[in-house]
Amino acid sequence: MLFHPTILALYAGSLMVSFLVLYALPPTWQVWRRWDLNSGSEEQLTIERKTYLISTLLAYAFAFELLSLFLYIFTAEQLHTYFVGAMCAAGSLYVNAYGYPTLILRLINFLLVGLWLIVNYVDNRAPDYPLIRKKYLFFLLLAPLILLETALQAGYFLQLKADVITSCCGSLFSTDRTLIPDTPNFLPQFPARVIFYTVMGVTIGWGSYAYRQGRGAVLFSGLSALALLVSVMSIFSFISLYIYELPSHACPFCLLKPEYHYVGYVLYLSLLGGGLTGIGAGILSPFRNITGLAVIIPALQKKLILTALILFVMFAAVVTFQIVRSNLVLS
Repeated sequence: MLFHPTILALYAGSLMVSFLVLYALPPTWQVWRRWDLNSGSEEQLTIERKTYLISTLLAYAFAFELLSLFLYIFTAEQLHTYFVGAMCAAGSLYVNAYGYPTLILRLINFLLVGLWLIVNYVDNRAPDYPLIRKKYLFFLLLAPLILLETALQAGYFLQLKADVITSCCGSLFSTDRTLIPDTPNFLPQFPARVIFYTVMGVTIGWGSYAYRQGRGAVLFSGLSALALLVSVMSIFSFISLYIYELPSHACPFCLLKPEYHYVGYVLYLSLLGGGLTGIGAGILSPFRNITGLAVIIPALQKKLILTALILFVMFAAVVTFQIVRSNLVLS
């Protein structure tokens, strides 16, 4: 099983990312402590040359980190045929104690890595690198999470045993149970629908205002985070039920199956992308008045807000289409 092509790809990619992170740590620490653009010393020139290399390597490594989240989910989905009781990725991830922690950490790292790439892009556009200390401090805090993710993922794949009997998604994700036994599943369906469309409507409405007026990005960032959280809860509470046309099945992984036209990939890509770009627009606001960024950041914020709006509208449209076409009727 360790020689499954996607497992090998994840192994190789995660090891490469971890190697680059470890390689970047010493010069990053040096940059954070000793960076002085006004100095013409040999040490400063050496640090500047290292900065170009570090930023380029981390940009490629973190781009793979973004894509590898979906490769990890795809791999878990492909592996379910090896385990008795598993019907989709839900069962594959439940085979040992590392599957779901790895997924949760990957989701967190997806957002953090994406935000670092946004800050790095802005900093590299300015001639004097005004955010260099901030972005490298961010990286120093992010690096342990990346390394932990690699370790957890290795534990998950190394402890996969084909003779293990695991749970199916029907027992893990139903309308009255979650991964934690005997715990009610998020929100009742009708309140969840009201909250979902209210939050999504307010987020899209305020985002449209922020895009036109060029202000309000911080509030839009908070609303984007809220929309991301509410949408995830809504997938469990009612969205998946309409797609499966079953009132008791709320698995978030069966949405990735061909019999449901792989709609899960569209939902998750648009939701995570919208959340990332929406949050990213807001985190740049404190730096708008920095010399060299006064023109760069407002223009980029508009692009990020527009991207978030398009993705959130896509997510809401797909959800609404699935509800309208479904034969399931919920009170």
